[in-house]
Amino acid sequence: MTAEEQKKQDERFMRMALDEARRALDEGEIPIGAVITCQGRIIARAHNLTETLTDVTAHAEMQAITMAANELGGKYLTQCTLYVTVEPCPMCAGALGWAQVPRIVYGCRDEKRGYLTYAPRVLHPKANATGGILEEECRLMMQDFFKRKR
Repeated sequence: MTAEEQKKQDERFMRMALDEARRALDEGEIPIGAVITCQGRIIARAHNLTETLTDVTAHAEMQAITMAANELGGKYLTQCTLYVTVEPCPMCAGALGWAQVPRIVYGCRDEKRGYLTYAPRVLHPKANATGGILEEECRLMMQDFFKRKR
């Protein structure tokens, strides 16, 4: 796949993650959405459910990892890519590492709570992370949410 084709594919799946983030927003959750693909096919879609489930671990990525593992029938997601609207936190990045997800694509950085700040080596050693896909749209959704909360 060429770099241009990869960028188009990344943007397509990030738009789907943004759709999940909008669902979270509609449900009163922090608007973060995630999609996991396996060989170009979506196998999981999720969004934050921390308020709904009263569970601080119910982040979009954690929900998506569980769905993907159930879909594939195993705990390792070695052929998968995670698309998430915001840089994963250290907890989610750790789970991605344990699941051996080889590729993580995120929209905008999370300067306050992102894994790059606290645990930059927590992903699987062979994993690649790409940030900045539809960054502006992802960042604005988060900023608007928190402006309304204050």
